[in-house]
Amino acid sequence: MNPLESSPAPTSEHTPSPRLPAGNMSKNILSSDVEIKGTLKFSNDLIIDGKIDGEVSSDGDLTVGENARIKGDITTRSVIVFGKVTGNITVNDRCELKQNAELVGDIKAGKLAIEEGATFMGSSSVGAAATAKDKGSAFSSSSSSDSKSSSNS
Repeated sequence: MNPLESSPAPTSEHTPSPRLPAGNMSKNILSSDVEIKGTLKFSNDLIIDGKIDGEVSSDGDLTVGENARIKGDITTRSVIVFGKVTGNITVNDRCELKQNAELVGDIKAGKLAIEEGATFMGSSSVGAAATAKDKGSAFSSSSSSDSKSSSNS
């Protein structure tokens, strides 16, 4: 006569099949002790906190952790950078450079957010046309500054 026993068990309709892709339910993680040389491709979401020497590409979302060091170009749907990237970033959706992020390279993104304290040395092309090859021109800006020293964000 336990009240928990009287509750109906969830049916398999509500439980995802283990054979189906998890989608955004889980993220893959490369921890800080991982070092990779070469091309890294993934499908869903990935958090990198280690060192990558080579290209990173995906149709998914990438998070570059604060311990991460990436030397190479990044091409993904979106990226959030907390660590250091030396290379160009091309994303279809959004690129975010967080407070202590360091980027030496160019950005092409639909949307760009740079927090105060982030370092960005390169040029940016932002807007829908920035990520589409044969469309009209996008807003473009060049930057070779450290936003730590800039009072205008």
